[in-house]
Order: sequence, then structure tokens, then C-alpha cells
Amino acid sequence: MAESLADLGFWRALGAIIWVNLLLSGDNAVVIALAARSLPQRQQGTAIFLGSGAAIVMRVLLTIFAVALLQLPWLKLVGGVLLLWIGVKLLVPEDGDETIDGGESLLQAIKTILVADLVMSLDNVIAVAAAAEEGPPHLRITLLVLGLAISIPIVIFGSTMMLRLMERFRVIIVLGGGLLGYIAGDLMANDPAIEGWVGAHASWLTDYRAAGTTGAALVIGLGTWLARRSEAGGGRSVEAGPPNS
Repeated sequence: MAESLADLGFWRALGAIIWVNLLLSGDNAVVIALAARSLPQRQQGTAIFLGSGAAIVMRVLLTIFAVALLQLPWLKLVGGVLLLWIGVKLLVPEDGDETIDGGESLLQAIKTILVADLVMSLDNVIAVAAAAEEGPPHLRITLLVLGLAISIPIVIFGSTMMLRLMERFRVIIVLGGGLLGYIAGDLMANDPAIEGWVGAHASWLTDYRAAGTTGAALVIGLGTWLARRSEAGGGRSVEAGPPNS
């Protein structure tokens, strides 16, 4: 165990898990705050604590399940494609504001938090499970528990600051998207279904991290292009004037 903890791959994977989870969990934290906003002030802390605690347990179980699935042939390829899409989506600004009804009772608020986190956690689960693949195989569960245990409380209590930083410094989002693309490329190149072929005919994909680098470049390039198109489209709609009432 001590030798494994000294492995650079362990700490690299742990850092990736924490960073990816921080990057993708900002909206979850906002939902938690919105769900508890209608409660009396004395109950808001309880709702956030209990709802977040249940969400953390659910997230850990879902991610462990995802890690097990990624050991099957072809699923790393599917997961890699999904991860590329998540990374690109991260770089493209979203239109419209989602509304979450505040819970009128403590139990309803906790249920809202849990259901919303379940619905919104697919991208987190896939990304965190893929990030764990970068670490030593026998320590992946330890990586997941540690990474989620460290990052989720930070998200809950520091979500406002994190969101403001991402709004002010877009480079944080771009680097995060690149990290997801890098993990996706590396994940796909190590799928059991094609691992033998890669080793025999395209070992440079893994030996020189070319698959990960290509994935990062693809996400940043495509995401940046789509973001610019989205901004240009928004600019044209503003110039056209307000809609007729």
C-alpha cells in the first residue's frame, strides 16, 4: 500500500478526479441551494447536509458500478465518446435558466436534492470513473472514495466562488475540457476490445500519450469553435431587436 501511495500515477489520478468533479459539480451545488431556499433558515443547513450526504453515497455507488462496467470490452470506447461529448459541452455556453422549485418541507427539499443530483450526475460519474482508470488498478476504489470525499464538500461549500472563478477566467473551463478529452482518448486506446491491436500496430498511441493528446486537442478545438458559433448567433439575435409582443 505504501509503495502504491508513492506511485505518481496514484496522485495524478486523484488530482484528476478532484479537478473533474469540481468542474462538473457546480450546477449540482446550485441545485442544492435552490432546493433549500424556501425552507426556514434553521432548516436550510439540515436539508443541505442530509441531502448532500445522501447524494454523496449515491454518487460513490454509481461511480464504483461505472468503474466495473469499464472493464468490459467496447465500454471504454463508448465511455470515451461520451466523455468527449461532455468535454465539448462544457466549453459551449448554455442558453436559458433552469428553474428548480424550492422545497416547502424538509423532506421534500431532501428528495428534490437527491433526485436532481441523480439526474444531473451522469456526466460526473462517467468522468470520475474514467479518471480513476489513470491510477493503479488495485487502488481505484480507494481513489474514488478519496477523490469524491475531498471534492464534494468543497463543491457544496465553495460552489459560488468556483462558479465566479470559471465565469471570470474561462481558461479554467478550457483546461478542464482538455483534461476530459485527454482522459477520453487514453481511455479509448486502452479498451480491451482494441488493446491488442493498438499494442501491435499503433503502440505510439499509448507509449507517447498520443491518444490522450489528440482527445484534448479535439475537445478544445471543437468546443471553442462551437462556442464562437453560439456567441455569434446570440449576437445576431440581439442585433435583430426584441421580439414583437
